Amino acid sequence: MTRMRQKQPRRQLAQDAYRELWMKVLKRDGWRCQGCGVLTNLQVHHVKPRSSLGDDAETNLITLCVNCHQNIHRSRRKKNWVPAELWWR
Repeated sequence: MTRMRQKQPRRQLAQDAYRELWMKVLKRDGWRCQGCGVLTNLQVHHVKPRSSLGDDAETNLITLCVNCHQNIHRSRRKKNWVPAELWWR
């Protein structure tokens, strides 16, 4: 019988620290959606979801507009949607 590894509890950043990280990601990405390039209605997306033990770390976050963010969450092929060059971050 194969034992499943238990998930570690997520450590969430304090609200101020998370907001600072969010701003850092937006600045890094040039205040531009990394999916389509628009400059409005921007959000920060976890490349590896928190539910899959994705970190609240700059290397796991990208800037997306609302439309691209919704599309990525609706897609069953999330990993294939994000441009390959973003996966090394």
